[in-house]
Amino acid sequence: MRMTLPVHPRIVLLPAVLFLAVPGMASAQDGVAPQKVAASAAIPAAATVPFVAHRAVYDLNLDRRKDQSSVDSMRGRIVYDFSGNACSGYALNFRQVTEIGLSGGGVNTSDLRSTTFEDEKGRNFRFNSQNFTNQKLDGSVDGQANRAESGTVGVALKKPKSTKFDLSDRVLFPTGQMKAIVLAARAGEHVFESQVYDGSDGGQKIYNTLAVIGAKIGPDKPREGVEAKAKQLDGVDRWPVTISYFDPTKKAVGEETPVYTMSFELYADGISGSLTLDYGDFRLKGTMVSLDFLPQTECK
Repeated sequence: MRMTLPVHPRIVLLPAVLFLAVPGMASAQDGVAPQKVAASAAIPAAATVPFVAHRAVYDLNLDRRKDQSSVDSMRGRIVYDFSGNACSGYALNFRQVTEIGLSGGGVNTSDLRSTTFEDEKGRNFRFNSQNFTNQKLDGSVDGQANRAESGTVGVALKKPKSTKFDLSDRVLFPTGQMKAIVLAARAGEHVFESQVYDGSDGGQKIYNTLAVIGAKIGPDKPREGVEAKAKQLDGVDRWPVTISYFDPTKKAVGEETPVYTMSFELYADGISGSLTLDYGDFRLKGTMVSLDFLPQTECK
């Protein structure tokens, strides 16, 4: 799961999603942990991870804030509508409405709407998003990314302006990243590093990610809340996962600091349980309030 969530009082696209050089990782431009990234870029292997079509709704609330934070209060809702299959690819319709109270007074309301499609082998990725701030269009992104036979990813943007550029063959798209994390978890690995491109930040940015995977939570362990009522999750393994997102364009002295971290329980079928998002100055709690399993299209 790649969340698009507020970092500042003015909402910006981060992701789903959602990687600076941490110890042992170089920047996106310099290359990232060759052995780890080469493994994560094995896109065809990710096709062995079928995800289920579902619609999940999360309520967002401010969980913690530092005194110096410009955010005084925050609440919102995310609707995450995911469909497709392991043969034809996956589509995501995502909407997030967030109300942010500022410590200096005033309230900003953000309405982010995003649609993406990613093919089953991580070769093609289409993305389109609009961000409204206080009901006024604040930005649009429209484009696609295609992976050549060599592995190099070519990006063509229509909005915010027409442009083309290339990305490293190490880059994964959001669904491919989640598949790769599931594969790593199944293999008993506890750390997974990757570069991710999701079309955010005007469509011209990639992030470095570091996923820390906890011990498997077997299907016999009780679930909580909405997840406990979903019989379709019976027998499905899950893992506690924390993903840190780093900006490769920002060079820090000493230990790198993530833009934000996202913690959740990742089910083997691609569903993300209730989550926590930590931006340093403040932290959000996302509680799953509904989960519907959609008709699953079968592979042909």
